[in-house]
Amino acid sequence: MEDKKIRVAITHGDTNGVGYEVIFKAFEDPAMLELCTPIIYGTPKVAAYHAKALGVETQFNIISNAKEAKDGRMNLLTTIEEEVKIDFGMPSPDAGDAAKRALDKAIADFKEGCFDVMVTAPIAKNSIKGFDGHTSYLTQHLGEQKHGLTILVSDNLRVALVTNNVSLKDVAESISKQKIIEKAQILHESLRRDMRIANPRIAVLALNPRGGEDGVLGDEEQEIIRPAVEELAQQSIQAFGPYPADDFFGNGSYAQFDAVLAMYHDQGQTPFKALTSISDDKGVRITAGLSLIRTAPAHGVCFELAGRGTMEADSMRHAIFEAIDIYRNRMNYDAPTGNPLPKLYHERRDDSEKVRFNIPRDSK
Repeated sequence: MEDKKIRVAITHGDTNGVGYEVIFKAFEDPAMLELCTPIIYGTPKVAAYHAKALGVETQFNIISNAKEAKDGRMNLLTTIEEEVKIDFGMPSPDAGDAAKRALDKAIADFKEGCFDVMVTAPIAKNSIKGFDGHTSYLTQHLGEQKHGLTILVSDNLRVALVTNNVSLKDVAESISKQKIIEKAQILHESLRRDMRIANPRIAVLALNPRGGEDGVLGDEEQEIIRPAVEELAQQSIQAFGPYPADDFFGNGSYAQFDAVLAMYHDQGQTPFKALTSISDDKGVRITAGLSLIRTAPAHGVCFELAGRGTMEADSMRHAIFEAIDIYRNRMNYDAPTGNPLPKLYHERRDDSEKVRFNIPRDSK
């Protein structure tokens, strides 16, 4: 299993953003093609346009079916035949449509077993009508009875959100005890299965400022968050809190935990990006809780840098590494239950009674 070339589907993202640039740069090192077989879901014409604008010499194995992908090559699967207008740094419906069509094709191919993991280049959500982010979209279109959870991951910090893309004025109403429990359960399982942390410790943040300090709790902490933490403990999940976010991140308490469950977008995203920027680690997004392993660079479309050739590819490269690690971790985690031992009983031929094996009695 360790030597298997893992097939990595990479969607090209918004065609006016930095997607192709970070993909090109991630595979500048030939060792990347020894690690995995990339299948880029995009369009040859757009890829060629980006390569020329960036002064990059890249050769693709252009394919029309993911099963045609060759090891040792950058495979480019054509998802769009018609022309796509490129206007670097500008959101547009055409660029959004190109991103969505690549993603839709990748989802369809995953259902057919054409690749092992998916890495997504950034999409401008406002360019696609009704698009609320990759995690929501994948949850909706994979047809599973599961919910995805976005986790931001760096070398020293993992952050998940109870609510995401919710207006601040609506956050309190969007939080419930059951939602916190469900998100924490997904986070706990991902830490164990995807990241191989045997007994993870999860910090749960308070909603209100100082909402957990010196035992002084707000209504949400008393009525929703603390009861959720207590119920998680009853399920043998090591969840602790609620902790006030400012002190928790300010004094470095996050280092004592394997992951943090924040209540809303800025409460989790802002400290994550600040701390990973300081450590020069751009971070990775992963979608937990689904059969599909999906990761992405933590940065957005970066329109202000598109077409300039100055975008760093560390986050994209780490996203590929993370996807491969999760794939291998899941294989190792699931292996013990893949071939269970046969039941210790046999069925009598003369009736249906099941008799357990035991030590034969002494014939004396």
